Amino acid sequence: MTDAVCGLVPVFNNPLTLAGVVAGLRKTFEHVIIINDGSDQETHAIIEQLAAQHPQQVHVQHLAVNRGKGAAVKAGLQLARTLGFSHALQVDADGQHDLGDIPRFLAHMHHNPNALVLGAPQFGDDIPAIRKYGRKLTTLMIALEAGTLKLPDAMCGFRLYPLDRVCQLRTLCQRMCFDPEILIRAWWAGVPVASVPTRVRYLSAGEGGVSHFRGLHDNLLNVGLHTTLVLQAPLRWVLRYIKVHRQ
Repeated sequence: MTDAVCGLVPVFNNPLTLAGVVAGLRKTFEHVIIINDGSDQETHAIIEQLAAQHPQQVHVQHLAVNRGKGAAVKAGLQLARTLGFSHALQVDADGQHDLGDIPRFLAHMHHNPNALVLGAPQFGDDIPAIRKYGRKLTTLMIALEAGTLKLPDAMCGFRLYPLDRVCQLRTLCQRMCFDPEILIRAWWAGVPVASVPTRVRYLSAGEGGVSHFRGLHDNLLNVGLHTTLVLQAPLRWVLRYIKVHRQ
């Protein structure tokens, strides 16, 4: 069943880490999709080199301008589905995820192919304080929107998507707020959600670690998203209850 799963890497200006991430994915998956979200020439050249080295296994889609992580992930999920895959395992291009945990994601998939499997990040002391407390606030909002405390971290970019289920969901976010939105909308739609504890390491700038989070702009998008979701939540809880108990 692993043949029905591909790796998915949305990338925006990660020239130092991208090749290593793709190599790590290809240890498990024959096929890897790279969505180039309007990257600079240095990253673009690396993507083209990877595609030339593995023309049948590395699938590339270039977005002409930077549209945001959410837009890149959605493009990748649709491409994966078009290519005939049943699932896509997404990882960030900055090298912060422990790809040695991939078999644990696949084990959940084999147990329940319909599940959205999310990484539950285990952070070291290198996590920036603003991200640490920002995640705590997001966790609170997710609990309010979902009506449960059982959902895992909503911001981790290490996740396994069941394509038929998630590609049917309509989302608003094009940037980093896509990660929590797709989780909530999947939960409301009755998609099972599982989690895998996984270590996350924040790389130094010299190692290629870079953040594309735009403080004011992305925080405003997050506020708008969570306001919308909280207002929708009571009705969505009822609809989810009906869907789950009809299955």
